[in-house]
Amino acid sequence: MFDYVDNFFNYIYQVGPGKLIRIFWFFVFFEFLRFFVFEFLVLILWRIRRNGQKELYNEARRKLYIERPLISIIVPGKNEGKHIYKLVSSLREQTYNNFEIIVVDDGSDDDTEKICRSLERNHLIDLFIRNEVRGGKASAANTAYRYSNGKIIIHLDADCSYDNDAIEKILIPFYLDEHIGAVGGNVMVRNYKESLCTTLQAIEYADTISAGRITTSYLGLYRVISGAFGAFRKDALDRVVGWDIGPGLDGDITLKLRKLGYKIGFEPEAVCQTNVPKNYAKLTKQRLRWDKSIIRFRVRKHKDVFYPNELFNWSNFVSSFENITYNIVLNLKWWVYILDMIINFSSLIGFIIPFNILLYTTSNYLKYICFSLFRDRKNETISYFLIYIPCMVFYFGYYLRIVRTIAYFSEFFFKKSYDDAWNPSKSSRHAKELGI
Repeated sequence: MFDYVDNFFNYIYQVGPGKLIRIFWFFVFFEFLRFFVFEFLVLILWRIRRNGQKELYNEARRKLYIERPLISIIVPGKNEGKHIYKLVSSLREQTYNNFEIIVVDDGSDDDTEKICRSLERNHLIDLFIRNEVRGGKASAANTAYRYSNGKIIIHLDADCSYDNDAIEKILIPFYLDEHIGAVGGNVMVRNYKESLCTTLQAIEYADTISAGRITTSYLGLYRVISGAFGAFRKDALDRVVGWDIGPGLDGDITLKLRKLGYKIGFEPEAVCQTNVPKNYAKLTKQRLRWDKSIIRFRVRKHKDVFYPNELFNWSNFVSSFENITYNIVLNLKWWVYILDMIINFSSLIGFIIPFNILLYTTSNYLKYICFSLFRDRKNETISYFLIYIPCMVFYFGYYLRIVRTIAYFSEFFFKKSYDDAWNPSKSSRHAKELGI
């Protein structure tokens, strides 16, 4: 064992930096530079601007409380009865409280209707609507949207919990910039201690999703407002006529708003906590749905963002191009890299694999520690997650890449998202006929 390690480092020393870059080109050019160096530099710029905007931020908050607009909180879902009371109770503790709560039951077969009718009678929710026949998440959200009266509509998931200032925090950006059409909240993992699977997702949400959304928001490229916590101007939703049938409806409506010229913001201090899949079977099912939506919406439905027409917008072009490049193309390049190593460096595979693991693990530690400097709200001490960082090489570097490849292939060639049970089959058939 010791001889192997000694030979390994002797080899690394002898070949020199040029040969190392040739062997580990994928990590150097596509992973480390983009997902650590670039994002870290942008986060520094974001923090500088954030600190410089404190007076503007306080003024925006003051304007919010002077106007005190009515906000519509819509909660679409199926079989969410066990979560509704907790959600409503937590909303009553919000620092901003001028809102109406509209719950839409999308054909539940649990006690959702009974519970919500009781909450409505006791004035804990303002309106409860039941769809006897399930129409899907978009249908339920649109039903709530049509009955809403607020200036801003906040879409929530019933099984999430929210910091007591989360509603206030997600509203303030609308008063910082009048051109903002929608704002995404910061979704964190609540059940991060439940299993290794949930712990790794918590690290992913903190370093890849949250930090990535801060970066893209700062650059004007933010592209997906999570359905768990997102705020939309009512007049903006009127122009896009609500949500289209998903899966992928969150990214779809975000891009529809971008194409109309609205800015899309991300507010890291508006914190929502959600439960993520606790095992890999459920996580795989979720990620297959998410990844298929990239092909369905980015590559097919919204391919017009790449056309040089009168509605062409560079930020939309770059946002979609970056999304496709670093999800689809980069995923393909990973397989090219694997083939490159097998064909050209087969005799060195025994060195390449462990050194790749070492590179990615070191990079992941750097990312987590450095990015923690920009996280004001933490679920746990940094030390809790540090022991799990080495697992991220296999979780993010292998498992998620394989899932993405399966999703992209099945959607690109067979349009499998229309067969997903996440939506009622009749809704998916209709969407397929309309090409959405």
